[in-house]
Amino acid sequence: MVRRNGWVRMAKKSQGKRPGKYHRKGMSLVEVVERFSTDDAAREWFEDARWGGEPACPHCGSVNVQTGAKHPSQTHRCREKGCRKFFSVTTGTAMQSTKLGLRTWAIAIYLMSTELKGRSSMKFHRDLGIGQKAAWHLAHRLREAWVDTRIGLFDGPVEIDESYFGGAKKNQPKHKQTAAKGGTAHKTAVLAIKDRKTKKVSARVIRYVNAATLQGFVKEHAKPGATVYTDGASQYRGLAGYIHSSVAHSEGEYVKGDVHTNSVESFWSMLKRGYHGVYHRISPKHLGRYAAEFAGRQNMRELDTIDQMRLLVRGLEGKRLRFTDLTADTGISSKAT
Repeated sequence: MVRRNGWVRMAKKSQGKRPGKYHRKGMSLVEVVERFSTDDAAREWFEDARWGGEPACPHCGSVNVQTGAKHPSQTHRCREKGCRKFFSVTTGTAMQSTKLGLRTWAIAIYLMSTELKGRSSMKFHRDLGIGQKAAWHLAHRLREAWVDTRIGLFDGPVEIDESYFGGAKKNQPKHKQTAAKGGTAHKTAVLAIKDRKTKKVSARVIRYVNAATLQGFVKEHAKPGATVYTDGASQYRGLAGYIHSSVAHSEGEYVKGDVHTNSVESFWSMLKRGYHGVYHRISPKHLGRYAAEFAGRQNMRELDTIDQMRLLVRGLEGKRLRFTDLTADTGISSKAT
């Protein structure tokens, strides 16, 4: 009877509750389309999100700027004698030289910010009415906003773990299938650290899964003296300057009091749902950008939707990712696995 009454009370308390209602202010797609009804409306929003009402020259940094410049595509001009250059809100960002309208960019930013499992270029292609190649380039430029984002040192406790992607034997030539040794052969390693207090995450692709890389990653993201939880990998032994505890997954040990890596593994769960359910295959060449996307979205998930979008816009500043950069030969496989 108590359980039943308890259930009734819970049900009444939750009536009318919508996802995110009591935690953050969301936006519907209808609201987004109405808000960004024209390219001019979108441009005004981008200018406010980037400059906050005080345009700054991306070439020299001066705020002595002329607005409404007489130029076919550049809306501002720097008044400094040593500069005098034209620019727009896209100059000096990953959007620079785009042929897409700013309304399209604004809606794409909304979709990328709110899709927890990510959004494929084919979905962008269909929903935005743009070419698939343009959609692929657009999506990667948005992901670039989250690459190398500085979120400060974590106070801890932190959890750190690595996971492996791609390299399925069925997708490899027969000679490589035969030569493969161990479950991680021909896979790409991604390393992630998650702060329990803030729930923020940082993740990146790593080439070598060795002590120098793993311990260096801890030192790069956690304050000295912080508590660090890992699995029983030998690479973490001798981690100096931190309070280090581990659980031996190889022996079936996953939780030992406060010691576990379940929180960072929830990040892997979300990333792999996107990997298998949305993108299906991701090339090693671009995997780091996808990892940054999921970490970036995790780090801003408690913000109102419009603030998430603003944060992504600011992340685009100082980034440039041309189509030729995406397709250039970097020595890393661009074949999706």
